[in-house]
Amino acid sequence: MADLMKGKRGLIMGVANDRSIAWGIAKAMADEGAELAFTHQGEAFGKRVEPLAQSVGSDILVDVDVTDDASMDAAFAMLKDRWGRMDFVVHAIAYSDKSELTGRFINTTRANFQNSLSISCYSFIDVARRASELMPDGGTVLTLTYQGSNKVTPFYNVMGVAKAALESSVRYLANDLGRDGIRVNAISPGPMKTLAGAAIGGARKTFKHTSQNAPLGDNATLEAVGGTAVYLASDYGACTSGEIIHVDGGYHVLGMPQSDNI
Repeated sequence: MADLMKGKRGLIMGVANDRSIAWGIAKAMADEGAELAFTHQGEAFGKRVEPLAQSVGSDILVDVDVTDDASMDAAFAMLKDRWGRMDFVVHAIAYSDKSELTGRFINTTRANFQNSLSISCYSFIDVARRASELMPDGGTVLTLTYQGSNKVTPFYNVMGVAKAALESSVRYLANDLGRDGIRVNAISPGPMKTLAGAAIGGARKTFKHTSQNAPLGDNATLEAVGGTAVYLASDYGACTSGEIIHVDGGYHVLGMPQSDNI
């Protein structure tokens, strides 16, 4: 490895297990020399994340509820005490009621709409604000999105609206924080076999359809997404901000399926 992240410290939010996109990013960051801290929500996820954190030499594991200001205050206060400053944060957090990711979008309930937007979008704004206060010399804020934000994807429903808001937030935050030397970007992988992805109705069909039609003939890998995150957070990404970078085998450029699949 080239030690592209040597000397940099960052927070990874959203690791659920070793198949999580957030873990793919964390592993790539650690392999390039980054020092990491991790968040989780609740004891059950904490037990899953702890051995992963230890495997990359991290002893900073914080239980955080992104919907609770006191919980967020405590988490970032702890990071300030431990590190004083940080260089990057990876926000890989999204949620919607699984029961509303199988029917029609028009049946989205008010409660789930508000909860989905709060957790999947507002939490990113909140995290960016708090993290930026620990980046006096600039840094990087990253989040994860999906093309269901701008193209109708079966069963993605309210998550598509939440991701559209998230992508717009990336652009506005990039403008707000750019004067502080802080870059804000999103990575948009294609469908992946993760715990979060499995919650979406028809996930297996979507995964198969994408791999059959993507120009590169396959879906994204954790390693590819992780490498993209390293680029964005390293000094090589110094002039990249406000971008939505697709890591989906080129699927996003298609207007129709490949001729063999029509």
